[in-house]
Amino acid sequence: MSFEAITSIAQAEAEAKATVAAAEARAKQLLAEAETAGKAAVEAANAKADSELAELRRQADEKAMTEAEGLSKETENKKAALRAKAEARLENAAALVVERIVNS
Repeated sequence: MSFEAITSIAQAEAEAKATVAAAEARAKQLLAEAETAGKAAVEAANAKADSELAELRRQADEKAMTEAEGLSKETENKKAALRAKAEARLENAAALVVERIVNS
C-alpha cells in the first residue's frame, strides 16, 4: 500500500469518527429537547386539569348552594303551612275546651 492510501484511510477514519461524534452529540441534544418539551406538555396538561377541576368545583358549589336555597325555601313554606294548620286546630281545640267547660 502506498503512503497516500494509508493517509487517505486514516483521514477517512478520522472523518467518520468526527461524524459519529457529531451525530451522538446531536442525538443527545434532540433527546434533551424532547424531554424538556415532554415535561412542559405534562405541566401544561396538569395546569389545564387543575383549572378545569377548579371550575367544576365552583360550578358544583354554585349548584349546591342554589339547590340548598331552594330546599330551604321549600322547607320554610312547609313549616308555615304546618304552623297555620296547627294554629287553626289550636283555635278549634280551645273552642272545644271552652264549650265543654261552659256546658259542664
